Amino acid sequence: MKPMANKGTAAINESLSPTTTERYEDRNFVDTSGPVWNYSILFDDDIFTFQQGTNYSMYQKFGSKPMTVLDKQGYHFTVWAPNATKISVIGEFNKWDLDSHQLLPRWDNSGIWEGFIPGIEKGTPYKYRIHGYKGAITEKGDPFGSYWTKRPDTATITWDFKYKWQDKEWMQQRKKSNALDAPWSVYEVHLASWMRPDRNNETWYNDYFQIAERLVPYVKEMGFTHVELMPVMEHPFDGSWGYQCTGYFAPTARFGEPEGLMYLIDQLHQNDIGVILDWVPSHFPHDDHGLFMFDGTHTYEYADMRKGFHPDWNSYIFNYKRGEVKSFLISSARFWFDLFHIDGIRVDAVSSIIKLDYSRSHGQWEPNEFGGNGNLEAIAFIKDLNETIFRDFPDTQSIAEEATDWPGVSKPTFMGGLGFGMKWMMGWMHDTLDYFKIDPFFRPHHQNKFSFSMMYFYDENFMLPISHDEVVHGKSPMIYKMPGDEWQKFANLRTLYTYMWTHPGARLLFMGSEFGQTSE
Repeated sequence: MKPMANKGTAAINESLSPTTTERYEDRNFVDTSGPVWNYSILFDDDIFTFQQGTNYSMYQKFGSKPMTVLDKQGYHFTVWAPNATKISVIGEFNKWDLDSHQLLPRWDNSGIWEGFIPGIEKGTPYKYRIHGYKGAITEKGDPFGSYWTKRPDTATITWDFKYKWQDKEWMQQRKKSNALDAPWSVYEVHLASWMRPDRNNETWYNDYFQIAERLVPYVKEMGFTHVELMPVMEHPFDGSWGYQCTGYFAPTARFGEPEGLMYLIDQLHQNDIGVILDWVPSHFPHDDHGLFMFDGTHTYEYADMRKGFHPDWNSYIFNYKRGEVKSFLISSARFWFDLFHIDGIRVDAVSSIIKLDYSRSHGQWEPNEFGGNGNLEAIAFIKDLNETIFRDFPDTQSIAEEATDWPGVSKPTFMGGLGFGMKWMMGWMHDTLDYFKIDPFFRPHHQNKFSFSMMYFYDENFMLPISHDEVVHGKSPMIYKMPGDEWQKFANLRTLYTYMWTHPGARLLFMGSEFGQTSE
């Protein structure tokens, strides 16, 4: 069988005889006649479920995977680019040659390109050079890459996880700590700025091991039951919180190798501290090496910018209607539970996912087929996401950042809800901050802000958040939201926290707020 990397998928499909097709699907058949061996690790069921939006273990076969084929060690590459006409793997292993290692498209019109390259070793930077729609050429990182180069480089790195977990005791009993009726006291942490070693050097960070050495005893001493890590997925901009992700299966390399994050989570677990990860399926940036216009067309995002562009964050919205994209996203969530032992995810910006008119005025959005403002395929995606998490990891939690009165966010899907375990109580947060900003002399006239939360508390499973969003962009740190002189500010803030920790529900506090940090 001759290498056919220069032909489009349709051309290959036409050229295959039944005998050739049968040989291609035979795992024992390997075409070694070129630098990229024609070898597939995908079964028909993998392709079918991927296209249907129900393949939630894509990380096991997509991307670059180390393996031995015919006694030759190397890496197998699998990438989805349905509008590509040619894809080459370029990297240090071939001196970034543009054409020497071309992947082969599958015969089944799935838009999947694959191949085995012998001799590639772990730790090799690479990219996909994609010839796409109308001659567009893009050089992209691997959507399923598990390790990326440090900025300003934008390549993916071949990797193979090697870590021996020591958290068996936590994993066996964590159901108690992660239950809805358990005491939840969550410390929200941005790893890049928590105890930064040099505040004047914005590109110098503690690594995962140094963070573990400092963070674990501090969290334990403060009595927090969980930490919530703001996005640790790879992202391009150092100065951000990390909510513009480019690597949905990769811990950021800013703090070291992926096993470093495993170690940090392991150490937290060994000290009876749960770990929640922020996860962002709502939007992604337009950086050249990321998902945007992956093969020259709108592959991962909606083509209709009324649904596909996010005006608030200048980013692009996933096409939740596309089965392959849904498989990609739920696989990403499952990846962190499966391989990194996390105890929960906090899903960012749920309102923007499920509402077609989110941050859009009249004429900027189109109602759904029933005339409403709900994004039906996005709602279905959220329900499938939560059903999958609680089916496969029943001793964990999923938490929604949802700021509207959308009903049933934390109700089970069989009751018509979205299926989350918890929802952030944004109304409580706004009312509480408004109340405590008032001089104590006048507060008796505003007790409704203090007590109104109990009117709707039992509608959802609530987490009370004082998060990073409340202390940035000129909103001032918590201590300066309080009235009075310095003594009164601290007394007021202690009173607020006492009220917060005695209010029913889980609670979350952003780092620095616990000691009255005076800068944003």
